[in-house]
Amino acid sequence: MSNYHTPVMLHECINALDIDPAGTYVDVTFGGGGHSREILKHLGKNGRLLAFDQDADAQQNIPDDERFIFVDQNFRYLKNFCRLHNALPVNGILADLGVSSYQFDQAERGFSIRFDAELDMRMNQNGDLSAKDVVNNYTESELHRIFGIYGEIQNAKSLAKTIVTARLNTPLATVADLKNAIVNLIPKGKENKYLAQVFQALRIEVNQELEALKDFLIQSADVLATGGRLVVMSYHSLEDRLVKNFIAKGKFSGEVEKDFYGNDQKPLDAVSRGAITATNEEINENNRARSAKLRIAVKK
Repeated sequence: MSNYHTPVMLHECINALDIDPAGTYVDVTFGGGGHSREILKHLGKNGRLLAFDQDADAQQNIPDDERFIFVDQNFRYLKNFCRLHNALPVNGILADLGVSSYQFDQAERGFSIRFDAELDMRMNQNGDLSAKDVVNNYTESELHRIFGIYGEIQNAKSLAKTIVTARLNTPLATVADLKNAIVNLIPKGKENKYLAQVFQALRIEVNQELEALKDFLIQSADVLATGGRLVVMSYHSLEDRLVKNFIAKGKFSGEVEKDFYGNDQKPLDAVSRGAITATNEEINENNRARSAKLRIAVKK
């Protein structure tokens, strides 16, 4: 197995699925396969596990197990592929929305501020849109939007204007090109945090992460059996807000809809009150756990 990250809150995630040994489960973020291997340990010979991952590099981690089916697609196509594999309804769905350490450590993928590489950031390496396309072709207002909303960057307007001005002279092709173009905007002493926010915004845009998450959440309610569990771990507030709202209201904004009798019209009920977070011990051992929020819901 390649150097993928150690799964955050692994045992909490597995316990949250409340696994039936004969059930059908879906790991929509396969990555290094850590969660999938643990789920398989809890399944009997009649259990099944489907795992999704659009990153071709993840396929080197596929376990040799006849109960396991790998789907090389984005999880926004959850329902179609569960239907294709005659796996409806399912008893549990697990999503770990973090970018893997492996992807950050592959310099040529362009995810990390630590290496100089071409601005890429595509999870699916066959995807059409790269970070280089975004910084060189998006309008100033479009850049302002993604840096402000997805990066939550305070000087997003100045950042967008600076990038548009810099690319007039020469295209911004690499990580170093981008960092050099915006160096005067980066707050002193907060360089890594600021650049991480810039890169987060670009990565979310390139991979349409929030739109894919919305598609996935809506479909998850459709494919789960009554009593089935949805377990989602997110790492930043934009994702967590979508998950929290969908579990609480069955939608992403506004108030929960009611039927004629005043009963809530939503497909899921929260299992845990609020988000579950990692222990101090785990955070000390694995810094990625610091920002993780785990939410669990059951299909009504």
